[in-house]
Amino acid sequence: MEGEGHGAEAHFHSCDFCPLETHEPTVNVVPQNDTIYDFYGFPKSMYKLKYPAPGAPELAKRVKELLMASNFKSVKEDKKRGLDHGAWVPLMLMYPEADIPVCQLSVQTNRDGSYHYNMGRALAPLREEGVLIIGSGSATHNLRALNPIVNRYEDINHYEEKAPHAREAHPWPEHFYPLHVAMGAAGENAKAKLIHHSWSLGTLSYASYQFTTTAT
Repeated sequence: MEGEGHGAEAHFHSCDFCPLETHEPTVNVVPQNDTIYDFYGFPKSMYKLKYPAPGAPELAKRVKELLMASNFKSVKEDKKRGLDHGAWVPLMLMYPEADIPVCQLSVQTNRDGSYHYNMGRALAPLREEGVLIIGSGSATHNLRALNPIVNRYEDINHYEEKAPHAREAHPWPEHFYPLHVAMGAAGENAKAKLIHHSWSLGTLSYASYQFTTTAT
């Protein structure tokens, strides 16, 4: 997460928006967001939840403009997609009134962390335009290995080379890349603050960070 307070609009970079049919960034351009239930085997009550946030088509166009101005040569527009659970679940907790216009940008699982960091840097001007930039993923995400590993030391710098359990924590990278986007958008002088830290089922971390820019 980058920024503070209640933004006029929200730009969401969700781990669960990773279209397999394209290798390019994709932004949803809709006037009204539907609630997408892109999960399986959960209690029936989960599928009754609604988060009818308005879309932000003008913001989506601005996102595309900024990316293409930063040498992202192709940016797709999805004019049907609503909000997946990577977006509406945290938004429901943050802003239950669902009154903030929201657009989403996809992650590219075929790209690396540097690519997503540069994507965040391209979107940094949105911070001065009243936009709250949120990267939604998970510090760990391996639903096939629900065993306690919470006491192992963390090492996130160059995580693939240095972190001894990087692949165990993230068999696929899409839940980690939103962090790179948020870091890039925050800027080189930003400081990270841990605003929430909890665990579920022994291995699923819900760590949440806020990035604030400090004076040089």
